[in-house]
Amino acid sequence: MSTEPIYLDYNATTPVLPEVVDAMLPALREHFGNPSSGHLFGTRAKALVERARAEVAQLIGARDDEVFFTSGGTEANNLAIFGSSERAAHRRHVVTTCIEHPATEQPCQRLERNGRRVTRLPVGPRGAVDLGAADAIDDDTFLVTVMHSNNETGVLQPVPELAARAHDRGALVHTDAAQSLGKVPVDVDELGVDLLSIAGHKLYAPKGVGALFVRRGAAIAPVLLGAGHERGLRPGTENVASIVGLGAACRAARRDLARVAPELRRLRGRLLEGLTLAVAGLEVNGDPEHALPNTLNVRFPGVLGSRLLALAPEIAASTGSACHDGGESASRVILALGVSPEAALGSVRLSLGRHSTDADVTLATQALARAHAELTRGR
Repeated sequence: MSTEPIYLDYNATTPVLPEVVDAMLPALREHFGNPSSGHLFGTRAKALVERARAEVAQLIGARDDEVFFTSGGTEANNLAIFGSSERAAHRRHVVTTCIEHPATEQPCQRLERNGRRVTRLPVGPRGAVDLGAADAIDDDTFLVTVMHSNNETGVLQPVPELAARAHDRGALVHTDAAQSLGKVPVDVDELGVDLLSIAGHKLYAPKGVGALFVRRGAAIAPVLLGAGHERGLRPGTENVASIVGLGAACRAARRDLARVAPELRRLRGRLLEGLTLAVAGLEVNGDPEHALPNTLNVRFPGVLGSRLLALAPEIAASTGSACHDGGESASRVILALGVSPEAALGSVRLSLGRHSTDADVTLATQALARAHAELTRGR
């Protein structure tokens, strides 16, 4: 009889909470109306959307009318980046970092190909942006986009400090907070951001739904064209059931953060302690003390992370390396820390979640240590 592997890939996606499913079912079964319709079926659906909007806003300290629903974090990032560039009349410069998710990096690359200037701030060996390089923000900068926490290392970035510098220069500030919500407090006023991206499936909501916070007065334009949904910023009939699910997930995150975050931190500490004792030469990528409480990225010496995980099928986790014909290439995020390409290929990301247990941590430690011993036997 086969058993499910231990899931340690919560940064990739999360299971949908039962209470989120329960909240969604009426929108699937009964409240099927188009929220833009003026009759009873439409107004019922509209009420569900607005209730969810309020839940999202409360989680991040925003006002309801500053939340715009999207298909996910990728669309939210694209809307923030391209939407702000459309409204930047005479400015040509974007400042970002060298460790952004592709959903930020690739839009920046497109702006670059189209003649905009893009500066990518470096990070230090602990994984946080080097504020000494923030002088790159100048009077030509229209947007500073920096992730709230890195998806591979979990390291929290100095968003408030960068936001203050950006606003001094008259630039907008965007942060991708997809990984952070539900794990650490996120407040748009404390961060000082104008734009903030949310991805439902990182937050125990369904895939295919997200949101973009747009501060009142922030000048951005729609990047999709159609009817006037979401107050004209994001056309397309709203995905009512998934939006309801996102609202329920945000409500659960706000309710449970004070309980969940310390437990994740405790389990991560146990996992790191066990692996450090079991695997000689194990190194941590980034700075766990200034990172998401659930994320541990470690380098196993002398092995490929991909081979290690292949020999530990009891674990569902990931590496940051990319496979291609002829071999693997190391994660650009880990390389940015100053790690050599050979050592970086030994990296494995282990991310815990609401359903992780002490038993999971014990079994994962044993499985990974056993796989490393097998790969290095005889060396």
